[in-house]
Amino acid sequence: MADLVSTMDGPADHAAAGVVGSAARKALWGSAIGYAMDGFDLMILGFALKAISADLGLSAAQGASLVTATLIGAVIGGVGFGMLSDRLGRVRVLTWTIVLFAVFTGLCALARGYWDLLIYRTVAGIGLGGEFGIGMALVAEAWPASKRARASSYVGLGWQFGVLAAALATPLLLPVIGWRGMFALGVLPAVVAYVIRHSLHEPDVFVAGTQNRPKESALRLLIKDVETAKLSLGMVILCSVQNFGYYGVMIWLPNYLSTRFGFALTQSAAWTAVTIAGMAVGILCFGHLADRIGRRPAFFIYMLGAAVMVVLYARLTDPVQLLVAGAVMGLFVNGMLGGYGALISELYPTPARATAQNVLFNIGRAVGGFGPVVVGALAATSSFAFAIGLLAALYLLDIVALWLLIPERRGAELV
Repeated sequence: MADLVSTMDGPADHAAAGVVGSAARKALWGSAIGYAMDGFDLMILGFALKAISADLGLSAAQGASLVTATLIGAVIGGVGFGMLSDRLGRVRVLTWTIVLFAVFTGLCALARGYWDLLIYRTVAGIGLGGEFGIGMALVAEAWPASKRARASSYVGLGWQFGVLAAALATPLLLPVIGWRGMFALGVLPAVVAYVIRHSLHEPDVFVAGTQNRPKESALRLLIKDVETAKLSLGMVILCSVQNFGYYGVMIWLPNYLSTRFGFALTQSAAWTAVTIAGMAVGILCFGHLADRIGRRPAFFIYMLGAAVMVVLYARLTDPVQLLVAGAVMGLFVNGMLGGYGALISELYPTPARATAQNVLFNIGRAVGGFGPVVVGALAATSSFAFAIGLLAALYLLDIVALWLLIPERRGAELV
């Protein structure tokens, strides 16, 4: 991340030369920290699900529905807040999403039963759904074209650090403060929102775009013609496979390891930490690779790697091998995360950029929400190898969609 500390501030026209100013760095840190809070919260839910279900007397289906409700809420928030951001501004609406997410995550600590907790999780998901796309659009518009993919990857790293923090903190804090105390920590992002609102400014690209905003709604611009509709279909497929694979692995697999190998929570968290470390390396490398060789070649490499690794992983039975292979699998399975911010930003115009980021990625996140359910059901009725094999087939579908529907626009200036 040398770009964050080695560059000097400069005028806006330096962006074309690849100079990163203080405004761009602030946009990056604000977006990455907000996204880290999202990752922390969602993984806390996954790790604490057993304790929540035991305390509130939830069935297995009710417990799983809390994750699904959060992700469905993210789709609602993605659509609504994405359109508001394209209309009212990135910074202002990003602040609203973080506050909404923080308040309702904190309210989860006060839940008395299934239904009020379900409502809190859904509304928290609405806030969560707005953050990713707005933050990615903000960073893409603030950073120079030559470093756009790596900047997006840094935002993606925020999620991984949040998930890693949850993996490390849960075994230590959950026995002490309980699942309610873990959710009470969710109010902290409100402080981040205050800092973001008072230190960031709208990117020049967005300000210039407001002067010639088209009459169509931002949502309409995602399917304004056949070519654009093909782009949107392709991105929905890519984002769906990305999230399906991620949630299938990260939400369901720790429970599988606990059941099959008798891993305690700490051991499962250790596996998660190693896998997340692999994901972080993958995300960081993907951003630099995509800036050097192009978006499509980088995605092709990672998609093929993910398909191969999930098949190899299904053949392992030794816990140590699972630990090591989990890091490599994580590198490919989630290494692409940061690339979506740059890719979508270059495919859609400024008046629809945040909407595209939020709508397309969160549709994928909603599909991904069924990943743990589908993978778990297939593993129970067929076999673990069959369930993992499904993931491999999905990555091959990913490759076909990218090849046929998504063009290469590396380094394109945003309009």
